Amino acid sequence: MAFEGNYQGAMIAILLSAVFDFFDGFAARLLKAYSPMGKELDSLADVVSFGVVPGAIVFSLLLETGINEWLPYLAFLIPVFSALRLAKFNIDERQSSSFIGLPTPANAIFWAGMAFSFSGFLVSNVWILVILTLLFSYLLVAEIPMFSLKFKNTKWSSNQTQFLFLIGCAGILIAFALNAFAIIIAWYIVLSVIMILIPKLKK
Repeated sequence: MAFEGNYQGAMIAILLSAVFDFFDGFAARLLKAYSPMGKELDSLADVVSFGVVPGAIVFSLLLETGINEWLPYLAFLIPVFSALRLAKFNIDERQSSSFIGLPTPANAIFWAGMAFSFSGFLVSNVWILVILTLLFSYLLVAEIPMFSLKFKNTKWSSNQTQFLFLIGCAGILIAFALNAFAIIIAWYIVLSVIMILIPKLKK
């Protein structure tokens, strides 16, 4: 669907993949069926769902611009950097309760949302599409702390960032409805950066 420019279908598939990605880990913990092999298979599945698929989406968008026959292949930086991100996550002990770099599902949802809601704008502004491709490929492996949606408990004091994110998401969904997905990921990135800057500003 991504290669054929069916961005709605590709977005639905990515969202379903994100749901299954959550529940496979949940089921493994519940059934105590986790293993090193399972962890690697999970990452291989993520490379396809959240690396190859957004790469195919961006490839189709760049192809639509018709600006250059080679430029569309820039899109495949996304699966390359997604694979690097997942490999890094598997060996990085700092990422047990939060992330360093943009998680691959968030990156995939961003591109699915952009293609679904703003494909005309991206095709008409090819250099914005190129810059976003390079920027988000970098964000996947950047040494930028990003919060996890895992709640420690139900208290506001322990989960301020997560609650602020969900409140913001509710507002974005009300304002933009089905066009909200890419904007929600942008909000996630901005809030992560704000949470890094606040302690530094206090100093």
